[in-house]
Amino acid sequence: MVESLSPAQARRVALAAQGFGRPQPAQPGTRQLNGVIDRLGLLQLDSVNVFERSHYLPPFARLGPYDKGALDALTFAARGRYVEYWAHEAAVIPVEHWPLFRWRMDAMRAKYSAIEGGWVMANQPMLDWLRAELAEKGPMPASAVEHDSNRRSGPWWGWSGVKEGLEWLFRFGEVTSAGRTRFERNYGLVDTILPAHVVESRIDQADAVRQLMSLSARAHGVGTLSDLADYYRLKQGPAAVAVHDLVDSGELLPVTVPGWKGTAYLHRDARIPRRMDAAALLSPFDPIVWRRERAERMFDFHYRIEIYTPAHKRIFGYYSLPVLLGDTVVGRVDLKNDRQARVLLVQSAWSEDAAPADTAERVAALLLDAARWQGLDRVEVVGRGSLSRGLARVLAGVTP
Repeated sequence: MVESLSPAQARRVALAAQGFGRPQPAQPGTRQLNGVIDRLGLLQLDSVNVFERSHYLPPFARLGPYDKGALDALTFAARGRYVEYWAHEAAVIPVEHWPLFRWRMDAMRAKYSAIEGGWVMANQPMLDWLRAELAEKGPMPASAVEHDSNRRSGPWWGWSGVKEGLEWLFRFGEVTSAGRTRFERNYGLVDTILPAHVVESRIDQADAVRQLMSLSARAHGVGTLSDLADYYRLKQGPAAVAVHDLVDSGELLPVTVPGWKGTAYLHRDARIPRRMDAAALLSPFDPIVWRRERAERMFDFHYRIEIYTPAHKRIFGYYSLPVLLGDTVVGRVDLKNDRQARVLLVQSAWSEDAAPADTAERVAALLLDAARWQGLDRVEVVGRGSLSRGLARVLAGVTP
């Protein structure tokens, strides 16, 4: 039985559990896209579109260039295999996992409905009206409901809180996503969108947390208690109870990893590859790096997204993507998709101290793949950084 892992083995286990190190298919299709989402358990959503919206990037990192329309058809179908909820953050999850969050929905409803002077308590008539609107007219985006409400001459005239009300109902599990149109979420009553067996499913909180920790452990391969709990934003106490149960059942194996504080837990189905031949641009919200403390512990990579940092204080760029080569994060590139000029702009590029000698060549190949995937004509290095000069040299005169 495995009792310890070296830090390098732990990295390879984690990357393999996330689907790295596999041959990329020549033409990724529905089966491969389903495989990525099922392996990860979720795709985190984010509206920033300076390069590409975040949920498109984990499949690209694992599969290479694929048809984004195929992913849209899977994830944003009105009554498909996937739905949205607050899992890690706002995320696409399998429909069958939706009941695992009902305890969270119920807790949020109880908490926020009881706050004196809070939005929910003060706006119960509005929430009732939203329920009635969706029951009468079916799924709609917030913009359509706002347009309708603003035409009314009754108590809703001039009201602009539709989006907030719909989001509260979404958090409470009364309303769910019924697909998206141009990335705007359509809202529908759960009874009209989700299968009856999903809506009617009731799972005790302890059982739900145990199942979520099991899913998290499978997606991690190996992780600490705090790593596993963070995947679905679970509190440490209930998560620790779940881990104890999963160890007792043999699903998790306690192991030590030098340099990691406390016990790590290895999933019984995790592979321990002898080598890892990965090459990928990672979204800031990819599970490999979204827990910054874990990224620093595993890869010695200090990473903070600088979207919310004033421009003059940014070090690495507005939307820098970590670069994975082998089992090492070797640098980061700040990308912008100039869709009008059909150019992928490298606004800055930086290498880490441990980056191999051929980093510029291998990163350039990733950037050319990204440009081709985005339908762009060229890659242009326009910014600063320790890797920029090497990239510019390799990319000079090269087209996707």
